Amino acid sequence: MTWYLIAAIAIAGIITFLLRALPFAMLKPLRRSKFVRSLGEWMPAGILLILAVVVLRDEIVARGSDWWMALVATAVTVAVHLLGGRRVLLSIAVGTACYVLLVNLF
Repeated sequence: MTWYLIAAIAIAGIITFLLRALPFAMLKPLRRSKFVRSLGEWMPAGILLILAVVVLRDEIVARGSDWWMALVATAVTVAVHLLGGRRVLLSIAVGTACYVLLVNLF
């Protein structure tokens, strides 16, 4: 019974180690791939675009007739980002403040 438990733990440990080491073993050939490099360039922007569209759509649907607030705050965020030296934290802070002000004032 003891050997059975030791064998089960050893096999589980080996499988866990191999599953964690496998991505690192595959990393070197993938770095040379044009497809993976292209994914690395385009995926972050694509994911952010999808996130922005989903959030804006949900906010526009939830607000009903006040849908323009989300669009104005989004435009302010983009404008501050492009005109403010592409500082992400600044554009997020100004866009969020703009949205909060619009929601509370109108």
